[in-house]
Amino acid sequence: MTTEASTTTGQGASGAPETTARVRVVLVDDHAIVRQGLRSILEREPDLEIVGEASTAAEATAVVGRARPDIVLLDLKLSTGADAEGLELCARLTERHPGLAVLVLTTFLDDALVVGAIQHGARGYVVKDVDTTELLRSIRAVARNESAFDSRSAAAMVRSLRPPADRPVFTERELRVLELLAKGLSNRDIGGRLYISETTVKFHVRNIMRKLDAASRAEAVYEASKMGVI
Repeated sequence: MTTEASTTTGQGASGAPETTARVRVVLVDDHAIVRQGLRSILEREPDLEIVGEASTAAEATAVVGRARPDIVLLDLKLSTGADAEGLELCARLTERHPGLAVLVLTTFLDDALVVGAIQHGARGYVVKDVDTTELLRSIRAVARNESAFDSRSAAAMVRSLRPPADRPVFTERELRVLELLAKGLSNRDIGGRLYISETTVKFHVRNIMRKLDAASRAEAVYEASKMGVI
């Protein structure tokens, strides 16, 4: 399936350069109909050439090794349906082929997936419902050794770069109250356990809820548990 790289002239509908070396692309997606659709779009562009397809990680490894593409369009959800398989494949391909650009093209948008893909070597991340013009722009960007994200995956990257919100600081007594709240004890029972008045317990509970920006005792326990406080 390997084809010698060639130089073409002309301009694609999305603004491909008039004279450019063709960018060699391998499609990795477990749905044949998706690969067929991508092929029909990309083959209309004079500067792009499909040199291989794969539906599994094993096939992708073999096809990329044989076809030596410039770009792999990779769906993270392959035959097993596990995100980890696509991420591991991305890492394996970019480690074995240092000049290879991987552009993730997937249905799933999740902050952790976007960040994970970049950490595993991907050069870009776009969601499958992106329009054709944006997809072609992304392919050409990664071919130029640039990064490429659609607006939603870019927003996910920005969110991942934000510093975590300041973790609230609790007094030793507030932590003890939180632990007893988590056990479902009432204010009266908490007071009895800690040898303090019910009014004092209410005071601590109000402070805890304020620090956690919680609207209820249950929400306070949930937020504290999520932060690893209790």
